[in-house]
Amino acid sequence: MARSRFMVTAYEDDLRLFRRSRLLKAGWVALLVLYLTAPSFLTGFQIDVVNRVGIFAIGAVGLNLLTGYTGQVSLGHAFFVGVGAYTCVWFGTHHGLPLLVWLPMAAIIGGLVGGVIGPFALRLRGNYLVIVTLGLLFVGQHVFDNWKGLTGGGAGASVTSSVKVGPLDFAQLKVGNEVFNRNQSLFFLVWALVAVVLLLTHNLVRTRPGRAMQAVRDRDLAAEIIGVSIARYKVGAFAVSAMLAAVAGGLYAVVQQYVSPTEFSGQLGLFLSIQYIAIIIVGGIGTLYGSVLGAFVVGAMPRLIESMSHNVDLPFVSGDKGGNRGFLTVFSLNQMLFGVLIVVFLLLEPRGLAAVWSRVKGYFKSWPFSY
Repeated sequence: MARSRFMVTAYEDDLRLFRRSRLLKAGWVALLVLYLTAPSFLTGFQIDVVNRVGIFAIGAVGLNLLTGYTGQVSLGHAFFVGVGAYTCVWFGTHHGLPLLVWLPMAAIIGGLVGGVIGPFALRLRGNYLVIVTLGLLFVGQHVFDNWKGLTGGGAGASVTSSVKVGPLDFAQLKVGNEVFNRNQSLFFLVWALVAVVLLLTHNLVRTRPGRAMQAVRDRDLAAEIIGVSIARYKVGAFAVSAMLAAVAGGLYAVVQQYVSPTEFSGQLGLFLSIQYIAIIIVGGIGTLYGSVLGAFVVGAMPRLIESMSHNVDLPFVSGDKGGNRGFLTVFSLNQMLFGVLIVVFLLLEPRGLAAVWSRVKGYFKSWPFSY
């Protein structure tokens, strides 16, 4: 009987959204303290990097739902990020609507566009689906370049969208006697949204739709035989993935305060899409918190290397402190490093940093009997 009660308790803990664990509760408290205090001790550059990491994490969670949980590979993620960014420009900058309007509109429009693209996934898979989603970048290049009233064309568009939520102004947040600058204030907004997205998607993958998506990923024919609608879940995965990418794009627009069509299409758009793929591979395909881990590694790397190039003479790199003696640009170096990371993790640790973290956690849980 004692063993049965233990098994029932363990099963109940698996069903809970938040497990009852003292160590886990202590971890949540530590993360909350870090969230509240980080803007006070991080430098301006570090805050900017962390904000961008949070934005990458939101977009990567969306791609992980599509690729890691439903098994559909996409190279067009940058297109949906661009849709969100320009939704922010249209509703927030051009029409002066508040954050609580333009950000949900970015999610809705991104989801609708993803829902339109989703049916192509019903008849295509593997390399064919990759090529179709790659075509989105060229469609986006044409649309973004020629819709100059919205995007500003080659000149780009400045972003002055409101980031107020009621009495809270995330352009200059005031807490008691302390006044935070724009980047510090946006830190609270971005990472609060990261937490909300992780909470919602974690609940999603634990419910029937999440199990259905994983069944489609593993054996789509068998899933259809047992009654899972492949059309519903493949299209739905595209819509949710695009929705989260668009939210990331809207946040990117207000953090950057400027957007250009070249960022979401063509060569730079392809680079951004590959960056998102690198994030979920390095972090762990099919794990939500792996998307955040991967965002810290891959999302922060370009900014750190760019900053380092101004202070350190990097070997074989031109345009850094050492002058123009190298044959690589900083952009090319970042591309190479992304490629190396993808190859190394696929060969040596296909489950990414999430698997490394699971092994470390398992080691300490079973100590002193671990080996």
